[in-house]
Amino acid sequence: MSEREKVHQIIDQIPDYKIGQLLVFLQGMKLDDEIEDDLFCDNLINEYLKNERPDKHETITLEEFAASEGVSL
Repeated sequence: MSEREKVHQIIDQIPDYKIGQLLVFLQGMKLDDEIEDDLFCDNLINEYLKNERPDKHETITLEEFAASEGVSL
C-alpha cells in the first residue's frame, strides 16, 4: 500500500467533525511550500541586487548559452 493510500485510509476513519481541522492543517502544509518557494525566489533576487560585478547586466543569446553548455539547438 502506498503512502497516499495509507493517508486516504486514515482520512476515511476520521469522524466528520474533525475533517475541518484536517483541512486547515493540509492547507497550511500547502502554504508552507508556497512560502518556501517565495523565500527562495526573494533570496535569488537579493543576491542578484547585491552583486556588484559590472558585467551582471550583460546578456547572451539562448544559442550562445546552449553552446557554452554543450547543447545543440
